[in-house]
Amino acid sequence: MNKLVLNSESLNKVLENKTISRENISEIYQNAVNDPTELFSAAQNLREKFKNNTVTFSKKAFFNIVNLCKDTCSYCTYKSEPGEEKLSLMSKQQILELMQLAKKYRCVEALFVTGEQPEQKYQEARDWLKENGFKSTAEYLIHSSEIALELGLFPHTNAGNLSFEEMRELKKTNVSMGIMLENISERLTERGMPHYLAASKRPKARMQVLENSGKLGIPMTTGILVGIGETIEEVIDSILAIRELHEKYGNIQEIILQNFQPKSDTIMKNEPSADEKYFKTIVALSRIIMPEMNMQIPPNLSPKSYQSFLSVGINDWGGISPLTPDFVNPEFAWPEINKVDSDSKNAGFELKCRFPVYPEFVSFISKELRDKMAVIENEEGLVKEEYWR
Repeated sequence: MNKLVLNSESLNKVLENKTISRENISEIYQNAVNDPTELFSAAQNLREKFKNNTVTFSKKAFFNIVNLCKDTCSYCTYKSEPGEEKLSLMSKQQILELMQLAKKYRCVEALFVTGEQPEQKYQEARDWLKENGFKSTAEYLIHSSEIALELGLFPHTNAGNLSFEEMRELKKTNVSMGIMLENISERLTERGMPHYLAASKRPKARMQVLENSGKLGIPMTTGILVGIGETIEEVIDSILAIRELHEKYGNIQEIILQNFQPKSDTIMKNEPSADEKYFKTIVALSRIIMPEMNMQIPPNLSPKSYQSFLSVGINDWGGISPLTPDFVNPEFAWPEINKVDSDSKNAGFELKCRFPVYPEFVSFISKELRDKMAVIENEEGLVKEEYWR
């Protein structure tokens, strides 16, 4: 590949594998506001260098275990109140039936999602746990993960701010886990801001969970929400905070860059969705800050243009389900895997299916989990094509 030389000294430094300062990053962004061409070229160059022309996804089933939640975020439509039609309190039987269906559809990932410690706020959650024989949501997740693994599905749990001990237990059965940082900004937790009524979204609380994942050696997915009233400095600081953690523990396997889309039943229903040019600039900037990281955007949240993000630095589509809706963004259906395949191909990329743990992070997981993966794994550490197609 020809060496790319740009007008921007800072971008050239990145292309030469040199670390750049926060000031350099801000300057790159300011230049990109007028003309993002150089930033996009550099991001594309880095993605090609570290990820070739492959784009990955995880074939998953979404287990909406319980959507009662002790927090209130002003943009969230996932959370339910008792008595609402969308309330989900999955029984052991319902979980098992969905797992069997997921297996039939040859899903690879069992994504377990819950609200934030619902039993702390709701009697309904405490009753539901008791009926199923558990004291806590975390206990239920541990049980569900064990069953998934027995059936040949690979658990990835995203259940908010779990404790160190809970995460240590889940590590035995989960090949990876996830928690969104959302943003490192304390300002976004102030009165009138999106995270004001969400104690678990306080940056210190989220960073502690990510820090614990590092200490425990859990392959971890995190990311930021773009377009919720943050400043560019807050975005840069958020990605730098993730980079710092990754430099310390080496366990952050993926960054999700998620664009805000307003939901009709939320406080922020009249706020505009993230501007696409701004969002693409953030995606490219993230690639510049962490050149070797796996970067993902959810294709269902940019339904008309997701494939165009391949030219600004992403290399993953996240989990796509042939079976279950996106309960966090129910109005945005996942595109069909065949369509993602052809859109990726038309953009010059080869779609491959991965496990919920990326090949370069399998050294973090136990031999027992690796042996289970070996059944459907190819020589690249990805899922055998004949299995997922």
